[in-house]
Amino acid sequence: MERFTDKVVWITGASSGIGEALAGAFAREGARLILSSRRPEELDRVRRGLPRADEHLCLPLDLTQSATFHALTAQVLAKFGRIDILVNNGGVSQRALAVDALPEVERALMEVDYFGPVALTKAVLPSMLARGAGHVVVISSVMGYVGTPGRSTYAAAKHALHGYFDSLRAEVHQAGLKVTLICPGYVHTNVSDNAVGARGEKHGRTDATHLRGISAECCAEATLRAVARGKEEITVGGVETWAVLLKRLLPGVLSRTIRRMKFTGSR
Repeated sequence: MERFTDKVVWITGASSGIGEALAGAFAREGARLILSSRRPEELDRVRRGLPRADEHLCLPLDLTQSATFHALTAQVLAKFGRIDILVNNGGVSQRALAVDALPEVERALMEVDYFGPVALTKAVLPSMLARGAGHVVVISSVMGYVGTPGRSTYAAAKHALHGYFDSLRAEVHQAGLKVTLICPGYVHTNVSDNAVGARGEKHGRTDATHLRGISAECCAEATLRAVARGKEEITVGGVETWAVLLKRLLPGVLSRTIRRMKFTGSR
């Protein structure tokens, strides 16, 4: 069954990892896609591998350049007439102790992981409200609930996304719009390899936790199920997703567990 036939779906961070897997999953179910990231060549590679490749649009986008978002949104609306689903997937992780992380690096992380998705949503929102239909999907993280060593700013951005989009969901419900938060645990992608260190340097290796993680395709399929069912929020992954429940029910136990975790980055 194709649950998303003829739906117009805009995916950020679509050139690799979860975003690429989401593109494949939505396209196989009949959606027409706008694929965005900072890497045009990789976006075109993804597009060419999709069913009905000519129906999809590659639209390079830098999440730190929010001043461009209204023009990009206008370009999408001019081509497709509407945006049914916006998937805020683009982002970058972190590997740095809080005491070492440069303020400018922390601000850059917040720009990509929080302010960028919020600004793009605000650019798309008026057209959804005018139609009385639309679905905003946010790829957050278990880190939206739990902070661990070496991830202070990344966890802060994910916590902020939850607060913002929970509020937005309440605001737009009567207008017929939906908001879904997806909270993956460890997913086997290049997210840890691309994570930034204290001075903005690339982490440059895939963590063992991510090597053991679920596949990006598994995460994408869970996301499509949640969107199709109009879920407000889901967690997806392995045993690490139980941390969300522990945070609610046994916060002291979780805190003691996290304090024993080793940070494997370098100072």
